[in-house]
Formats: sequence, C-alpha cells, structure tokens
Amino acid sequence: MDFWSRLLAHTPLSSAGSRRDFAKDPARRLHRFEKEYSQLLHTWRTSSNLASDHEAAERIEIGLQELTHILSDESRRPLPHPCIAFAAAKQVYIPVAKIAASSFNEWIIKEAVLFFAGLVESEEEAFVETDAFAASLTNLLVRITGPNTIRLGADTEARIVELAFNITTKIRLDPDILTAWFKSHHDGQPTAKPLDGREKFAGRMQKQDFPLFYLLMDYIHHEGKVGDFARTGLLYVIEAASSSVMLEQWIVESDLSTLMATGLGALYSQLSRKLVIDHPPDELPPILAFSDYQHPKSNYEVVSSCSPEFQSHLDTFLSHLLFWQDVLNHCRSVDVKSTLLEHFQVIFLQQLLYPSLLESSDVDGGSSVAVLTYLRRILESLDHPDMVNLILHYLLGLPDIVGSVSADSGDVVSAARKRKSLDLATMMASKGGTAADPLLFNLVDLILACLRSQNNQTVYVTLQLVSVILKRHHRYAVITLLYTEGVLGESSHRTLGAHQQEVEYLMSLAGSIGGQDNFDEIYDNTLKDTLVRLENHPCSIKLVTPKTSTHNHKLPAVPDSLPGAPRDVRSHTLHPSDPLLNIVLDRLETFFLNPVDINLALTEAIFDLAACGFMHLEGWFMRSPQNYVYEEEDDGPPLPEPPLDPESQEYVEYKQMQSMQESRRRPRWIQSSLPRLLKILQALCDQVAAYRETIPRFDDLLQQRREAFQIADCASQPLPLHPPLAKTPLPHPSAATTSAPAAERPAIFDGSRNTSRERPSGLEGFAQRILSELGTPTRSGSPRGRKEAKRTGSDRSSPVPVAPAETALRPRAQSGRSFSPGNPVPHSVMPGSWDDRGDVFASQAKAFQAIDQSLLARRVGLPVTTKPAEKQQNVEPIGLSFDRQRTAAGVSSADEKLAADEEEAKAAEGGGEDALLAPSEDGHTDAEADGEGGTAQGSAAEDRTVSVSHVLTNAIVLQSFLFELASLVQVRAGLFDEVRFA
Repeated sequence: MDFWSRLLAHTPLSSAGSRRDFAKDPARRLHRFEKEYSQLLHTWRTSSNLASDHEAAERIEIGLQELTHILSDESRRPLPHPCIAFAAAKQVYIPVAKIAASSFNEWIIKEAVLFFAGLVESEEEAFVETDAFAASLTNLLVRITGPNTIRLGADTEARIVELAFNITTKIRLDPDILTAWFKSHHDGQPTAKPLDGREKFAGRMQKQDFPLFYLLMDYIHHEGKVGDFARTGLLYVIEAASSSVMLEQWIVESDLSTLMATGLGALYSQLSRKLVIDHPPDELPPILAFSDYQHPKSNYEVVSSCSPEFQSHLDTFLSHLLFWQDVLNHCRSVDVKSTLLEHFQVIFLQQLLYPSLLESSDVDGGSSVAVLTYLRRILESLDHPDMVNLILHYLLGLPDIVGSVSADSGDVVSAARKRKSLDLATMMASKGGTAADPLLFNLVDLILACLRSQNNQTVYVTLQLVSVILKRHHRYAVITLLYTEGVLGESSHRTLGAHQQEVEYLMSLAGSIGGQDNFDEIYDNTLKDTLVRLENHPCSIKLVTPKTSTHNHKLPAVPDSLPGAPRDVRSHTLHPSDPLLNIVLDRLETFFLNPVDINLALTEAIFDLAACGFMHLEGWFMRSPQNYVYEEEDDGPPLPEPPLDPESQEYVEYKQMQSMQESRRRPRWIQSSLPRLLKILQALCDQVAAYRETIPRFDDLLQQRREAFQIADCASQPLPLHPPLAKTPLPHPSAATTSAPAAERPAIFDGSRNTSRERPSGLEGFAQRILSELGTPTRSGSPRGRKEAKRTGSDRSSPVPVAPAETALRPRAQSGRSFSPGNPVPHSVMPGSWDDRGDVFASQAKAFQAIDQSLLARRVGLPVTTKPAEKQQNVEPIGLSFDRQRTAAGVSSADEKLAADEEEAKAAEGGGEDALLAPSEDGHTDAEADGEGGTAQGSAAEDRTVSVSHVLTNAIVLQSFLFELASLVQVRAGLFDEVRFA
C-alpha cells in the first residue's frame, strides 16, 4: 500500500465503513468493547472529582454512551454476543453503578440508566435474576433518587422510573425473579430462610428490604408518564404478592396502606372548601344562555368549578382514587386488600370525607356545593364493589357487621394484619377526639336537607348526587334513600288497556306544547336512547339476561368481599309519601320559574327513580290497578257463546279470550285519582296553554327557540343570547336535539363541536318562515299546517282515544302559522317586482326582530290556570298562535300584521303588564286544589318572575321530558314484561 492509500484509509470518509466492519465481526466488536471499558475505568480512577473535572466527566459520558451503543447493536445481530457475555462475566455493571452514583452529574447518570436498561432488556445471561446485578442497580437507584443527590430533570426521572417499571414487568412474568430484588433483613443481616417460609418471620420490615417498591411509591403521585410507570409497576408488585407469603406479609406490615390513605387525604384537602358551579363565559351551553342564567360570583375563598387550577386538583385527586381501585383489582391477597380498605375507611372516610359532609352548609359560600360535588364525582368514578360498599355503607349509616379475623397463629399474614389494625387504632387514638357517628346524621339526612335549600346551586348538585346513587348504586338507595314497599305477584301490573291509555296521555301532553319538528323521528330516537339507559342499569342484568337453562346458567353475583353489603334488589314500589319523591315534585310544580339547570337535574332524577327494572311504576307514577273503574257499557266486541262443558279445552280458551278482552278495556280517566306526578305534568301543560294565550306570537317564539338550539348543536360556538339576523340559509332541524336523555341535554346543546360552515342566527328561522309565508320559495316544502281537530276543555284532562295503540304512541304535529301553498297569499305583497318584495321582507324582518327582543325580555310569573271542571267547552286547539287569532280577526296583510304587532308590544311595555304577567289571584293552582301538597306555588312563587325567553327554554325541556317519560313506560313494558294481557 502506498502513502496515499494509507492516508485515505485513516480519513473520516472510511471511518463509517470501518465501524461497520467492527460491528459485523464478533471478535473485533469485543475488542472494541473491552477497549472502551478500560478507558472508562482509567478515566474514573485518575479523576479525583467528576463533579468538578468536566473534561473527565465528558469522556466518561461518551464512554458510557459508546458501551450502550455496542450492546444495543449486538443484541440485534445474530449470535454469538461476546460483549453481552463479557459484561455478565466481568460484572461490568458494578463499576458503572459506582461511577454514576458518585459522579453527581446528570448526563453520566442518564447514560448509566440507559446502560442498565439495555442489560435488563437483554434476554441473555439473565441479568435481572442475578443478585449482584439487582444489588448494584438498587444501590444506584437509591443513591440518585435520594435526598442527598442532585436535582434531576424530568426526562431523566422518566427514564429511571421506566427502568424500575421494566423490572417489575419481568417479575410479573416470572415471579422467581422476585428473590433477587426482595430480601428481608433481621438486624441488618439477610435472612437465610427461603422466601416461602412462614414460621420464623418476625419484626418490622425496613426500607432496604425492597427499595424498588419504595422507589415506585415515591412517584405514584406524579403526573404524566412518570406517574403512569410508577403506578403500573406498583400494581405488578402487589399482584406478585400472591406468589410469595413473605412479600404478602411484608406489604401488610409495611406503610403502603398508610402512605396511600394519607396521600389520598392530602389530595382531597387541596380541593377548595367552597365551590360554585359555573361555565366559562365563552363556553356557556345555549340551553343556559337562552335563559335567565347568571354567572355565580367567585373570589379568593369561593372557587369556580371552571377554574383550570381547580380542575387540575380535582383530576389529580380522582386519578389517585382510581389508582386505589386498580390496586384492589390487581390484589389477589385478601389480607392485603383488607388492610388497604381498613386504612381507607379510618384515615380517609372517617377523618376527612364524612366530617367535611357534616360541617358543610349552603349559607357559608358554597361548602355544601363543594362536598356534594366531590362525593358525586367519587361515586361516578368508582365501580369496585368493595370501595363503593365501604363508602355508602359508612355514609348512609348502615349497621356494621364485623368480619372475624382468623385467629390461627400459624397464619402469619392474618396475624400481621391484626397487628396492623391495632397499630392503626392506636395511631387514631393518639390524635385525640372521637369520630362522628353517621348513625346520628347520615347522608340521607344531608340530601333531604339540601333538597329543601333555598340555594339553587345546592339543590342542583344534590339532585345530581341523587341521580348517581339511583343509576349506579340503586340497591343502596332502596333501603336508605327511598321509602319503598315490597311487591308480590303480577296483579300490581297495569293492564294493556291502561298502559295504552297512559302512554297516549303522556304523548298528548307532549304534543300540546306544540312545534314543527318531525316528532315521529324524535320519539323513535328517544325510544332507542331509553332502551340503552334501561339495559345499562345495574339492576337490569337479572331481568334481561336470557335464561336458557336453570342448571347451566347462573347469573353473576355482585362480588362483595366485605360484610354488610345490601342484598340484591327485589320487586318494590315507591310509596306515594316518600319524602324524596315529594320534595322533587314540589320543585317540579314551579318548573317554569326554576333555573334550567335545576329542571334538567329534576327530570333526570325522576327518570332515574323509574329506571330500575324492579321498581314498579304503579301507584306513584302510573295509576294503581286497584283504582281502575270501568264503564259498564264498555265490554268490547261481543264474544261467541261459551261452551257448555266447563271442563273442555274450548271452555279454557274461551276464558282466556274473555280475560284478554277485559285487559284491553280502558279504565275511566278520573283526574282526582291520578298520581301527583301526572297531575303536575298536566298542570304544567295547562300553564303552557295559558302562556300561549297571553304572550303574543308564543308559538313562533317557541319554534324559533327550538331551531336556535338545533343550529347551536351544529355550530362551532354557542349562540349569543340575542343574535343578529344572518344571511346564511337555515339548515334542516336535527331530530337528535330533542331526543336525547335529560342527563345529556346540556351536552347536546353545547356548541363545542367543530364545523366548517358559517354559523347562522337563531332568529333566521323566523325570518325564513316569514318569507315562505309571503310566497318566497326559501325551502323545499311548505311548513306543515295544523291538522289537529279542535279539542274541548275536557280533552285536556283526559287522554285522546286513538287506536291502535302503536299509532297512538307518536306525537301529533303542532305548528304555528299555517300558510300552505293552497292558502291565499297576503294582498300587500302580490304586486311589484322581486326587488320590491325583498325590501319589504328585510324591513319587516328587522321590525319583527325588534318586537321579538322586547317580548323575550319581558318578565312573567306563573299564569292563571282554571280547574278542569271550570274549563270552557268550546276553545281553540291547544297551541293556537296569536298570529292566527289576528288573521281570523281580519288582519291579513303583512303591513297590517306588522302594525298590530307594534301596537301590542307598546301596550305590553306600557300599561299592558297584566297581559304578560298573570299571577294567580288566590295563590291556588290545580295541584293545591287537589290536595296533593302543592306548596311550591304559594305566595312565594307568585312574587317570582322570569323572562319569556326563560319560559320558552323550559317549555322545550318539558316537552323533551314528556317524550322521555312516554318512552320509559313503553320500553319498560316490553323489556321487563310489565303489562298484563290477561
């Protein structure tokens, strides 16, 4: 080789190829690894202090990086792997750990952690099973994460915790590896007894017994992937306790349960003691924006629920609570699980959660709102039966049934648990004072008191808590929160005729509110939603699970391991005098004066009361079969003559036909015998009719509000309260807005969905409708006219007879003005060109908008409603709009209609207050006249007023609720077999 060839061979151009040749040749690769390792040791030994010798520290960092690269590259190549074998034989990891532990240099520590991670991931030489490797790595992790080390960056900490997690993963896959990482010590000396020994284990465990365990414990409260790695790794260690008696006892006697309980309590204590429920101003749901909603005031002491800092604290607390649940799910040791639950009850429930409930008040700035919200979120998050049972069993004041702990002296784990329980009791006694007793004031007392509160926010969060208990933990509510009675047999079920009659009644009430939507489609969607909600109820599994065989199919039981859990729910009904029911109904009576969010929570709670398959509706929701009264002449179609032989099969079939025909008979609809809930619903619909008669253009405003919600559901942002007229075409109304369950209505009307199209105005629908009435083809089809026949006053209090029942389960279309293509076009817009008419349309639309804004802002109270016996017999159909009355009186042209509207608005602003504000003169309404305790509509309710806009929003909520109730009755009949056909 000449001079130039030798020169080019040592240039960087060929260095990459030479490096690849070294990597391919195992012998040359090993030579290079040994050389790098020798240089690393030489640099470390010749440097007196790596913390101050930056040049030596940099060389060591590069050397560690090179060693890690060689090992990583070799692990991907075919055998042999001499470098990995050399690292195992020479125990290269021991000096690497010492170098990193004494360097006080984050870069060296980080490269050392990566070096150990490469060895752990290697499937050769079984590094993780070696005692020397485990001791060396454990010493390194303890030194670099201890109190006397440098502060590490987030990335380095993440790599450290990930390395510990990888070790626990291998322990989970192979429990025999545990012997290298967990060792019990007595007087500082390792025990010579195998890990599976039972009889000679004594004394307290120390931190050096299992440093990896405590390393993970230190990071379980961290956010991000660091906390995820730590929590999951700890779960794997607890899961491995079932394969090692020594580890199981060590965990019982360790401070794991104490640290977890105190950590949870510390996170709970960080939550604000006073809270108000609010929404960000730019994210206010339209269903609240189109009402009299006012943002509550918050300050340094009272925190808003939409505060980012508060949300962060709450999320951290709930994530740690879910970690508790994960630990219990992974724990296979009964003693470890019992120790954890005992500390959870004593340290968290008795010392923190229950005292905060006991000391809460709704007059001190929202402490009741805070603690009830926290409890609701806790019960929403948990589904582990032992944790749920522990919380509700204690807070509801259920009697304790103490399970006996095994007294077998040979069971060292149970003996350790007894010692741990005594230590806990001693610790609590040393703090002084006695825990409050839930038997004196329990969660039921708090709920009933808060539902009677004058603070709307307290009522709102309490109703939400009630719904969570009813939906997720119904068997606890049956024996505590609700006043129920047992039901035996099918005689309490309603008959087919009564069922059809009651569904039709609910649908007629929903139809009386009016509207132009496709209610058939809306109701079909509501039926589907209701079916899903009923099937997902925890009590429904025993009723809807197919029973193909009584011997081979056993229904799953609730896996409660704690004693004292309530028994499974049985057939029951709600007593009409139930305090919770009557408080809810008292609130329902003032529906149109209530805040919209409270009405949403009210309707959700009533739905949840009736959602359980074991809850019979008859008596408190539907009419009781014992009160059915039939018309004597209503015997149905005649049956054939009965057979003479009563013992014959024909006679049996005849009796069955006779029984089925009797079940189809419809009882007389007696208003006084209706349950209070149905009476209140009827009264609310009568109030809608009264509002329709006193508020100008009520039907148009109601339909406009419904379309505004539909637009907001498709918009990227919530609609403003009084949006200007837009020029974009109105999209077709979506049926999904009204068909959703009550619990999801705020989310449905939440305008947070992204869309690319321009957001039209809520008033655009009204303008579009005016144009279509004046002959402008702005829509593909003309608005539907009202086709319902006139109904008398008695029709309002009795169901409309429609047959068959399937067709009666659909709402009737209710529309506002009815200018169909066959109707005459107003005379004032017939002549002239298109441009002239466009100018007229624009000016009229602006004028109507001004009038509507004035009407929406007006304040109204509860309207006067007459008793059913006093209602007039000859009235217009329910929902007759004010414009139709004007048209019938001769106001037909657009100009005359506009002038009439302006005069009415001026009259309302001036001396026409009584036309809009129509309180009851004597303070009595239908509910009070019936003697059902309508206390909410007394003089206090008369003094309250709300805007017309608020009334419109509540009317839409009421109509959606009526659809849900009708679908609930219909779905339950088929899903739970509740209707008698004979």
